[in-house]
Amino acid sequence: ARDRLQTDTAKVEVTFFLGTVGPDGRPHAAGLGAAWYEGDLYFTSGPGTRKSRHLAANPACTLSARLADIDLVVDGEAVRVTDRPTLERVVEIYRDGGWPAEVDGDALTAPFSAPSAGPPPWHLYRLRFHTAVGVATVPDERLDRLVDMSHSAKRVPAGFELVHLALVVEDAEARPH
Repeated sequence: ARDRLQTDTAKVEVTFFLGTVGPDGRPHAAGLGAAWYEGDLYFTSGPGTRKSRHLAANPACTLSARLADIDLVVDGEAVRVTDRPTLERVVEIYRDGGWPAEVDGDALTAPFSAPSAGPPPWHLYRLRFHTAVGVATVPDERLDRLVDMSHSAKRVPAGFELVHLALVVEDAEARPH
């Protein structure tokens, strides 16, 4: 899962879904792009969007995505990032993934973004995650042989769950935030 986060997150074709809760308790989900940098997930949002307003009132959120070979849901708190070195590095990751973003003051701009991002500039957020659950299919040739031997009408692949992202990312919980 860690390798998939590093290689898949900044690709334009990978969509994450940010889950937030408004002050009235109603949930909201919005698609967005994310980038993996130094063990954290980063995403952008315009300051006037519902997701940014929700995060200002309650930073608790989830990010979920279907990566190659694993479905992943991460929960934690989103913190706005304003330090220039981190902004510059995450912009490089986004550009490498095909989004021509640039740093503008303490936010990002680009010629285009997803409609759900709102108009530029966009704030950058870091998800300080607590837990993650990943579900992946585990290929097992024994299952195919068993299906053939039993003449079963249906094959159900095995799966597993990662309960803590610390199992995926070395020292994730020990890192200072």
